[in-house]
Amino acid sequence: MPKKEQKPLPYDTGSLKGISQKTVEIHHGKLYAGYVNKSNEIKEKLKPIVESGKAEGNQIYSELRGLKLGESFANNGVYLHENYFAILGGDGIPKGEVADAVAKKYGSVDGFKVYFSACGMAARGWAILAWDMHEQDLRIFTCDAQNHGGIWGAVPIIAMDVYEHSYFIDTGSDRAAYIKAFYDNLNWDKINELYARARQYKLD
Repeated sequence: MPKKEQKPLPYDTGSLKGISQKTVEIHHGKLYAGYVNKSNEIKEKLKPIVESGKAEGNQIYSELRGLKLGESFANNGVYLHENYFAILGGDGIPKGEVADAVAKKYGSVDGFKVYFSACGMAARGWAILAWDMHEQDLRIFTCDAQNHGGIWGAVPIIAMDVYEHSYFIDTGSDRAAYIKAFYDNLNWDKINELYARARQYKLD
């Protein structure tokens, strides 16, 4: 199994508006890096179990159960953070097919932001605008932990991290202020790129 490499930020750590350099450095350089490292570590620990041909599991507790639970948490932590960091660093001005699509679905881009913000306030971990390949439509999902609430066949387009590590240094417990800063930094060119790519796939 190939080793996962940490992706570099596509912008300077101190370039975001309302999200400090310290927050970005800790979030990307330590927390996201930790998910990458743990994902690789779990792969290595699973390898001899797979190759032994004698894998045994127990639903109450077993090494295999622990590794598989950790695998889903670590891997989704990697994937969602990679989307999160990739879509920041922009001017925050909505444009392109995604802006048109959310305006149509939610009444306006502002209407989308109101609903997406409410989802971000309701979730304990993530609010995610995703392309649902089953329904061929944009949908918003939330999860309290990245290995709970994920929808099979849905591709993240905008993943908003609402764990406290994303904002507490900058805004304390004021998550709403952080969400506003998140919108102010969105890179809609990248979001449109991800949207176009996701729409190429259909599950029939």
